[in-house]
Amino acid sequence: MSKRILLIDDDPDIRAVAQIALEKFNGWQITTAESGADGLAQACSGSFDGILLDISMPDMDGFCVFANLQANACTQAIPVVLLTAKVLPSDQQRFAEMAVAGVIAKPFNPVTVGTQIASLMGWR
Repeated sequence: MSKRILLIDDDPDIRAVAQIALEKFNGWQITTAESGADGLAQACSGSFDGILLDISMPDMDGFCVFANLQANACTQAIPVVLLTAKVLPSDQQRFAEMAVAGVIAKPFNPVTVGTQIASLMGWR
């Protein structure tokens, strides 16, 4: 079953690798956003099955983007998986307090990241 995923990440290389991998290995439709503000605008305009969200972004970090997604009726039900290089215990504690579907550490394996996402999202 094809899924529609919104990938919000400021790193063009991460966006390209993830998009190519998820489209090729999983057959998903990937829409990308290069900033938190762009991601929020796109999240409201499309019907997405899930959102992949980077935490470390300039201007509006992933924590702020997630708070905005949760506060908006049109996006609060979309499951979010965090993509992050932040792996300190303090970061992990903060992630655990968020209502996210899960966390995937960067760098991720492009071949298996789709399986990880599907598992975290509860997709069969």
